[in-house]
Amino acid sequence: MMEKELLKEKHRLVEKLGVIIENKDQMAPVAARIISYVILTGKKGVTFDDLVTHLCASKSTISTHLNHLSDLGHLEYFTKPGDRKKYFTINGDHIIQHIDKMIAYWNSDKELHLEMKAFKEKVNHSTTDDDDKFDLAFHNNYITFLDESMLLVSKLKEKMINNQSN
Repeated sequence: MMEKELLKEKHRLVEKLGVIIENKDQMAPVAARIISYVILTGKKGVTFDDLVTHLCASKSTISTHLNHLSDLGHLEYFTKPGDRKKYFTINGDHIIQHIDKMIAYWNSDKELHLEMKAFKEKVNHSTTDDDDKFDLAFHNNYITFLDESMLLVSKLKEKMINNQSN
């Protein structure tokens, strides 16, 4: 693919991913686009000037969001010898922290479903009328889904930690 086409595709994906991050993480639109652009640039990093140019935002807006994202631990930067620029990349620990939050959320969701299932089982045991009994299939299936999802995401986290230490 030609460089111009790749850049066009990158900008399309930055916007698409940015909207998802903006909605999922309740993040400001420019901050979400910064994260997206950094993700799609990779380990070579992205400079402040790159972000100003490619995201068509003011220097002060980019600066404010870069500082905020860095303070939150979403981004980290490195410098190159002889170059005064900062090159921003995604903080690998941030991804692991995000996985931990997902697992914690799923665990609390699972606990709630276990409590609801236990309540419904009590109701089922206290009634003889089959029409009044709850169907517990959804809870059983959902709890299994959560367990399997947490296991798979935990394995992903382990791989990421192992890759960071290698």
